Amino acid sequence: MEFIHIYHTNDVHSHLKRWPRIQHFLNVRRTNHKEAEEEFFLFDIGDFIDRWHPLSEGTNGQGNIELLNEAGYTAVTIGNNEGINFPYEGLNHLYDNRKFDVLVANLYNTNRQHPKWLSPYKIYQTEKGTRIGVFGLTAYYSLFYELLGWHLTEPLEELKKWIQPLKSQSDIFILLSHLGLDHDEQIAREFPEIDIILGGHSHHTLPDGKLVGQTLLAGAGKHGRYVGHVSLQVDERKIISKQALLYNVMELPTIPNERVNSKELYRKGKKLLNQKITTLQNEYSHDPFQETELSKLLCEAIREWCKADCAFINGGLILGPLSGKVSLYDLLLICPHPINPCKIQLTGIELKRVLLETREEDWAQKHVVGLGFRGTVMGVSIYDGITFKENNEIYINGIHLDLNKLYTLALPDMFTFGHFFKDVFPQKKKEYFLPEFLRDILKWKLEKK
Repeated sequence: MEFIHIYHTNDVHSHLKRWPRIQHFLNVRRTNHKEAEEEFFLFDIGDFIDRWHPLSEGTNGQGNIELLNEAGYTAVTIGNNEGINFPYEGLNHLYDNRKFDVLVANLYNTNRQHPKWLSPYKIYQTEKGTRIGVFGLTAYYSLFYELLGWHLTEPLEELKKWIQPLKSQSDIFILLSHLGLDHDEQIAREFPEIDIILGGHSHHTLPDGKLVGQTLLAGAGKHGRYVGHVSLQVDERKIISKQALLYNVMELPTIPNERVNSKELYRKGKKLLNQKITTLQNEYSHDPFQETELSKLLCEAIREWCKADCAFINGGLILGPLSGKVSLYDLLLICPHPINPCKIQLTGIELKRVLLETREEDWAQKHVVGLGFRGTVMGVSIYDGITFKENNEIYINGIHLDLNKLYTLALPDMFTFGHFFKDVFPQKKKEYFLPEFLRDILKWKLEKK
C-alpha cells in the first residue's frame, strides 16, 4: 500500500497576512509525511501573485516566487493575474529563479512554441514507482494575451491533444485547472481519464471535494483562507481511495512573529516603491461620491491616453487622496486595480443609453466585486468631454449629441466584461490598452502636468 498526499493552494492574490502560518504548516506536513515514508506534493493553481500588494508590485512578482521557493512547491500553473497583468518581458522572466515546475499547456509564443520556462505537463514518480502525470491549463483570456504578445489556445481543445499521450505515461492523472468550477465539472464529465482536478479562478470552496463521475474536484477558496489536501491510497499503482479536505488557516496553530514577518513583506515592497513622481502644491482630496479634482484628472488622462472623444470612470476607483510628495507607493495605494483603459466606438443613441445608465439613482451605491476592481463601491460617475443639461440633454465637447454620429468612449475595461451595459457593449469592438494599468495612466498625467 502507498499513501500519497497532495497539498494545494489557489487564488492567494498576494494576501500574505496568513502566509507565514501557511508556510510553517506546509513545512511541518512535509516533514511528518517524510518520516512516515509517505509521498508529499505541493501545487499552486494560479493567481498567487496580485500586484495590489507592494511586494508584488515592487519586485515585479519576484518576491512571490521567492515565497513559493521557500515553501517548496512541486509545481504551479498560472492564473490571469500572472498571465495578463505583466508586460510580455515581465511574464517571460517571472519564473527565472523558480525552484519548481511551471505547467501550462495552452500558453504559447506567437510562433506557436511553448516558452522555455514552462512545460505542458510533468511526470512525477514516487519511491514505489507510481507515475503521477500533472497537467496545467489557464483561463481563456485570448485577446489580452494576444495584445501582450502571447498566443493562448482554448483549454479543452488543448487538453484533447495531450490526454492520451499523458494517460499512457501515467498511473495517476492530475489537472491543475485555473478555469473555474463550471469548466472543471465539464472536464470531469468529458474526460473521465482524469483522476483529480485541483481548481481555481472561480474562488470555489469544496470542503470535502466533489465527485463528478470518478473524478475528484478540489478547490481552496481564495486569499489564503484555506489549504487543500487530497490524500490517496494506492495499491499496485492504482488508486483504491481518494479523499479531499480543507484546512482553515485561521484555525491552524499560530507561529512566533507571524505578524511581524507578514508586515516585513509589505515593508520591503513599500521601500522599493518609495520613488518620487511629483510634488503637489495642493491636496487632491478623495470622495467616491463626489466629483473631485483627482477623479477628474484620472478621467481626463484616460481620454487622452486612448485618444477618444469622451470618457467616463466611476469615482470608487480612487481609494484615497494625494498630497505633497507623491511616490509609486502612493499611486498603488489609491489605485491598486489591475484595470486597463479601453476605447469603444458607439453611435450617439448607444452612447446616450450608456451615459444615462451611469446617472441612475442607485448607480453610485452599487457594490462591485471582481472584474479587477479592488475597491468596494461604484461611486459617482465622472465625465470628461461630456456635459449634461436640462432634461438630460447631452453635449460632447460642447456640441449637442448627434444620435446618428459615431463617437469613441474611453473607460475602465471592467465595464466591458459583461456585467454592465449588456444591451450595448457585447457586440461592439473594443480596443484595450495594455500593459498599462490605470495607476500608470495617472502617473503619466501627473508627470505631464
